[in-house]
Amino acid sequence: MWKPLILLLCVIAACGQSQDKPIPPPGIVISAQDRAELEKNLAELTSATKAVAQHPLSPDVQVLGDAVRYALTYNEFFNANEVPKAKDLLKAGMARAKSLEKGSAPWSAQTGLIMRGYISKIDGSVQPYVLLVPSEWSPNSGRKWRLDTWFHGRGETLNEINFLTSKVGEFTPPETFVLYLYGRYCNANKFAGEVDLFEALADVKKHYRIDDNRIVIRGFSMGGASVWHFAAHYPGLWAAAAPGAGFSESAEFLHLSPAVQAEMPDWEKKLWRMYDATEYAANFFNLPLVAYSGEIDGQKQAADLMAKYLAKEGMNMTHVIGPKTPHRYHPDSKVEINRRLDAIAEKGRDAYPNRIRFVTYTLAYNKMKWLTVDGLQQHWEQARVDGTIVGDKGVDLKTSNISALTLNFGPGGAPLDPTAQPEVTIDGQKLKAPSLETDRSWVAHFTKNGDQWAVADKAGLAGLQKRHSLQGPVDDAFRNNFIFVTPSGSPMASAAVTERITSEQNRAIKEWRRQFRGEARVKQDSEITDAEIAASNLVLWGDPQSNKILARIADKLPIKWLATGLELGGKQYDAATHLPILIYPNPLNPKKYVVLNSGFTFREFDYLNNARQISKLPDWAVLDVTTAADGHHPGKIAAGGFFNESWK
Repeated sequence: MWKPLILLLCVIAACGQSQDKPIPPPGIVISAQDRAELEKNLAELTSATKAVAQHPLSPDVQVLGDAVRYALTYNEFFNANEVPKAKDLLKAGMARAKSLEKGSAPWSAQTGLIMRGYISKIDGSVQPYVLLVPSEWSPNSGRKWRLDTWFHGRGETLNEINFLTSKVGEFTPPETFVLYLYGRYCNANKFAGEVDLFEALADVKKHYRIDDNRIVIRGFSMGGASVWHFAAHYPGLWAAAAPGAGFSESAEFLHLSPAVQAEMPDWEKKLWRMYDATEYAANFFNLPLVAYSGEIDGQKQAADLMAKYLAKEGMNMTHVIGPKTPHRYHPDSKVEINRRLDAIAEKGRDAYPNRIRFVTYTLAYNKMKWLTVDGLQQHWEQARVDGTIVGDKGVDLKTSNISALTLNFGPGGAPLDPTAQPEVTIDGQKLKAPSLETDRSWVAHFTKNGDQWAVADKAGLAGLQKRHSLQGPVDDAFRNNFIFVTPSGSPMASAAVTERITSEQNRAIKEWRRQFRGEARVKQDSEITDAEIAASNLVLWGDPQSNKILARIADKLPIKWLATGLELGGKQYDAATHLPILIYPNPLNPKKYVVLNSGFTFREFDYLNNARQISKLPDWAVLDVTTAADGHHPGKIAAGGFFNESWK
C-alpha cells in the first residue's frame, strides 16, 4: 500500500541529517485557482457535514473534508498530484453527505477499498482508516470474518490525502478483511498511534462481524516495528503476528555506545522498557510469530535480536528470510509467509490456553489471555507470571514483582469442574477461590500483603495506587481524553519561568497537530466544567496563582510551589529559575490525571528516527529555565524520577 522508506540505522547526527529538519516538511505552493476551488468545495462539504452531524456514519463524511482542510490550513500539499486527489475526496464526501441526508450509506455495503473514519476519544478528532472488504462479503452475511491489520512504513509526507487514496497493500488474503491503519501519521504506532489501532478496530467491529480469534497483525519497515510492539505488549489478543523488518528496541538499533548510555539518566534508560519488545520476549510463548527479513536488509537486525531474546526464554523463532533481498519482500517469501499465517488463522487464537507466560514492566500493558496484572511492587522492573491450569480443579501461578492480579474466564471459558471450588496456588500458597458461575465463567481477584497472598473482592489494592491507565509516565496522559488548560490569572512565577511555560504550551499545541494529526482541545481554566474534570486528563499550564484549577489542587500535590521556592523530590529549588513537570492522579477526580506544564515528551530531534520516539521524562521532573529549550529537551532537567506504587 505504501513504499516504506528505510529507517536510519545510525545515529541521525552522524548520518549528516540536520536536527532542524522539519517533520512533516513544508508543503509546496499550489495555484491560486486550485486553492480557491478547494476552499469553495470544502466550505460546501463542511456545511453538508454539519447537516448530518448526528448520523452515526457522519465521521465517514467528515474524515474526507478534514484531510483536505489540514492540507490547506497547514501547508501540507507535498506533491502536485495531491491536488486532484483532494478534489476527488471532496466530491466523494459530498456524495456521502447527500446519501446520508436521504437515509442511505451505499459505501457501507460495498466491497473493495473503503475510506472510513472514527471519532477519537483522545482529542475528538476524526481519524482515518482504510478497510479492504473482501469480495465474498455481503451485508447479510452471518458468518464471522478473519481480519488482518497492516501497519504502514515510514512516510514523512504521508498526509491524510495520500493515506486515504493509496492502493491495496502487500497482502490480501482471500475471504479476509484488511485494516490499514494511519496510526496518527509517522510514529511507529506509539502513544496516540497505539490507541489508533484499538479505536479503528472497534469501529470496524461496529459495522462488520469480525472473528476476535482470527485477527492477524502485519506490517513492514516502520510498520514491522509497530507489529513487534503490539505483539509483545498485547500478545493475548492476536491469532498471529508477522513483523517485517523494522526495529524491536532502541539502544542497539540506534547504536548507542556504552559511553553514551552511561551519560543518560537512569530513568530515561528505564523508560526504554516501555516499548522495547526484546524485554517482553516471554510473551511470545502464547503468540504464534512469523517474522520476515531480507537477507541483506540492515533492518534484519530487529528479528535477529528478537531471536536471541526468545532463545533466552527457551523459544525458537520462525524467521522467513528473502534470499539476497534488501529492504522489501521477496516474492517466494510472501508465499511462505501466507502459507504459515493462513494455517494459523484457520485454527484461530486459543483464548483460554492451559499455560500462559507473561512479562511486563508497567501496568499500561497488563493482560495475557485469562490473566490481568492489577498491581506491581515496583514499576519499570521486570514483573513475571507463569500460570498453569492444573487438571479441572485449580490454577498454579508463579509470580515475581506482582502485588495484585485477576483470573478471568468468560462464559464457557473456564476449563474447571463447575461442581468444585477452584483451588488457586500462588507462589506455593494455596487459596480457595470463588466458585464458577453457572455459565462456567469465573473471575477471581488476589492481592499480596508482604509475602502473603489473599483472595480479594475486587481488583487491585485499596487506596491511591498505580493502576492500569493510571501509572505514568507523563506521556500516558496523551493516550486518553485530554484538555490543555491555559491560565487566566497573573503569574506568581518569574518572567523567565512564565515565558518558558508559555512557549512550551504553545509548542505542545502546535506539535500535537503536526505529529499526532489532531487538534488538541484547549480551554481556559475558568471554562473547565465538572463534566470535563470527570471525563478528561487535565494538562495544566501556569503556576498555582495563574491557573485556577492548579490553585484548587496545589496543596494536594506532592510538591510545594511558592513564589519563594519550589520543593519536589525532597529538595529545594529556586522558583525564579525552576518549574515542575509531573503527572499525578487528579485530586478532583483520582481516576484521571493532571499534568503540569508538559505536552508529549519526545522532541524534534526524535522525530528523525522512530526508534527515538519514546518517553523522555518520567513521572516528575524539575526544569531549569536558565538553559534554553531545544530539539532535545525543554531546558536543563535538574532532577527527575518516578513516584512509587502509592504515588509518593
